[in-house]
Amino acid sequence: MKLAATTLGETGGDLLSMTLGLDYLGSAIIFFVLFLISLAAQLASRRLHPAIFWSVIVTTTLTGTAVADKLARGTDADRTLGLGYPLATAILLGILLAVLGVWYLTERTLAVDRISSLRAETFYWVAILASNTLGTALGDFLADSERIGFLGANILITGVLVLVLIATLFTNLPRVPLFWIAFVLTRPYGATFGDVLTKSPSEGGTGFGTVGATLIMAAILVIFIVYTTWNRDKVTEDKPQGGLA
Repeated sequence: MKLAATTLGETGGDLLSMTLGLDYLGSAIIFFVLFLISLAAQLASRRLHPAIFWSVIVTTTLTGTAVADKLARGTDADRTLGLGYPLATAILLGILLAVLGVWYLTERTLAVDRISSLRAETFYWVAILASNTLGTALGDFLADSERIGFLGANILITGVLVLVLIATLFTNLPRVPLFWIAFVLTRPYGATFGDVLTKSPSEGGTGFGTVGATLIMAAILVIFIVYTTWNRDKVTEDKPQGGLA
């Protein structure tokens, strides 16, 4: 679901900022307002509602796409800051590490399996927003700056994610760092896979375009949300109230 959400964030963000011609700042403002609305609903909720939870995830990926593009893309001062992907990635990594550091110093944990306080959940969503913005810049940095292309970058990120999965299933490495590594990497996966879906076959993509790719990924995510909502009571009936799990 996270992979579908991050890919949807990439294709949806590009749909608004590129296909429909709205500048990156305008797109970022619109998506950030949607993020705040969905976040308010999530924070007010007393139990897990998959539709609300995943709407926050999607709006963080949409916002992250627009913000990262505003920071890094091109040199057009009217549309971007032109920092370039290496510098933008470094800045966003510093922001994420700062958020995680303050969160840990405040809560003494970065675990997300049982978040039961408003303060901890606020840290969680700020970290997700930062990680999804970082992931967008990292994905574009790998695809553009390193000249390996979006398909090559996607294969590389997929390989690292598989290694994280293997480490989770078959080793005793700490689960919290593995979670955040995987969480950050799902965003560049979505950024590069979104390019695979939207680019033309001559560019190495499948040619669905931003509209087609957005509809496909939205449909996939909605199917999963309906399924998890249908099974929600079975999954949570024996669990205590509170938390994100």
